[in-house]
Amino acid sequence: MTKKQRALEVIKRLKSEYPEVKCALTYEKPHELLIAVRLSAQCTDKRVNLVTPALFERFPSIEAFAEAEISEVEEYIKSCGLFHTKAKDIVEMCRMLRDIYGGKVPETIEELVKLPGVGRKTANLIAGDLYGKPAMVCDTHVIRLTNRLGLSEGKDAVQVEKQLRSVVPPDEGLMMCHRLVWHGRGVCTARSPKCGECVLKGVCREYDKKK
Repeated sequence: MTKKQRALEVIKRLKSEYPEVKCALTYEKPHELLIAVRLSAQCTDKRVNLVTPALFERFPSIEAFAEAEISEVEEYIKSCGLFHTKAKDIVEMCRMLRDIYGGKVPETIEELVKLPGVGRKTANLIAGDLYGKPAMVCDTHVIRLTNRLGLSEGKDAVQVEKQLRSVVPPDEGLMMCHRLVWHGRGVCTARSPKCGECVLKGVCREYDKKK
């Protein structure tokens, strides 16, 4: 089985297992997703979703965040960790959105990564979820699972993204990544993967090695 064939079979099985899946972060406005993703670095989506309602109520627009005191933003996001850096990035990215992008979140990965605190993982998620662009969101779950499956090698997110783009159809990448995240949290966990009950065990290189 080639990597492309393996990827297609993985996509097929994940679709069957997780037919209705989406980004786990809660948001209503484009810039809110951008901020929520920044907060999710080294923090759970569940924690972020607990923090953002009050944050977005206090700062209801890009303009409000752009004019905010960084210290006040810090108070709302402390429980997300790394709050000094995250608060600074959030205020500065919103100033850029206001001053350079006319109050609109950019559509392309190339423009998104110019924003403070935005790397390729975040940029892919924004471009895919907000604008329907081909995207490959390589977070820790996606990297771990695609390594185990035999679709990628290594832990460098940029390299894994490049490898996956070569074998995964562009219009399938975003949803495959979302499904891999759900699968990684519930079944293919980092320390104790539940291989016996995994829907992907027939196409997983790691499972084949264990056999």
